[in-house]
Amino acid sequence: MVFFRCIVATAAALCFALPSSSMASYLEHSEARKFIDELVAEHQFNAAELKSLFKQISRQDQVIEAMSRPAERVLRWKEYRPIFITDKRIAGGVKFWNEHYDILASAEKEYGVPAEIIVAIIGVETFFGRYKGKHPAMASLATLAFDYPPRSKFFRSELQHFLLLAKEESLDPLEIKGSYAAAMGMPQFISSSYRAYAVDFDKDGRRDLWMSIPDVVGSVGNYFKRHGWQPGAAVAERVTPDGDAHKNLISKKLKPRLSVDQLADAGISLTQQAAGKKSLYSFLGDSGEELWVAHKNFYVITRYNHSKLYAMAVFELSNLIKQARAQTS
Repeated sequence: MVFFRCIVATAAALCFALPSSSMASYLEHSEARKFIDELVAEHQFNAAELKSLFKQISRQDQVIEAMSRPAERVLRWKEYRPIFITDKRIAGGVKFWNEHYDILASAEKEYGVPAEIIVAIIGVETFFGRYKGKHPAMASLATLAFDYPPRSKFFRSELQHFLLLAKEESLDPLEIKGSYAAAMGMPQFISSSYRAYAVDFDKDGRRDLWMSIPDVVGSVGNYFKRHGWQPGAAVAERVTPDGDAHKNLISKKLKPRLSVDQLADAGISLTQQAAGKKSLYSFLGDSGEELWVAHKNFYVITRYNHSKLYAMAVFELSNLIKQARAQTS
């Protein structure tokens, strides 16, 4: 039996066939077998070992459902903010910072990323390690690589990175769990990011983003540094423009495109310093519209998650954690 899934795209519904869940394992999937042959030929994997792994995993229907269900309505800032800006998360951030002060200080010195930003990322991603994901990562990636055509190319690449990562770090591919899209560990790195940006900050010979706080903290710092974080520069600032000339400058995309002169001509003066282009964002808060100028460092946060709401949540949480910690010191 073949099932069909339709996704509402911009102009029309995109439909594709889903194979029956009666398939016993991915070793029976023709594309998976081709994939195994590629790994053996290109990366010198052991064919028998790979076949054994793929024989033990099968399609995860819940993963396809999570990826292909119609997108939830777009949240506004006043609805998104309460998800992450909570007293418990702020208190958890203060506790995490105090417990791992030396590690965070070392990472800040090494990578130039403030401790509060690193703490806030871990807080937003997994509530400081409480929620790392429950889905078997290899099965999730295989499902998306071979049974989810809209993003099969990307997830096929991620599955390759995952198996290479497991080989490099001496991990059991079948034991690793993560999000439904196989983001892993306390900072929720996907496989390609894990291989590219994770660091062995505790110098024990392996990069462990599940149990090693030094590796987690150092890896987040390295990720931000490699994506262009500007040490000591501003992230974002709320502004109150003169007049309405700014309205045509409000940004729809994440990549900064505005100069300081453009903002000044639109009646926006800045009080914080940061090199590079800016973005002007409008957020709907509890008290109405909020206008924010986002600097380069704000854009760097969106490289972690491509959402201005996510970046704003990290930024505000980082400030609140820093303030709360200062008050209790």
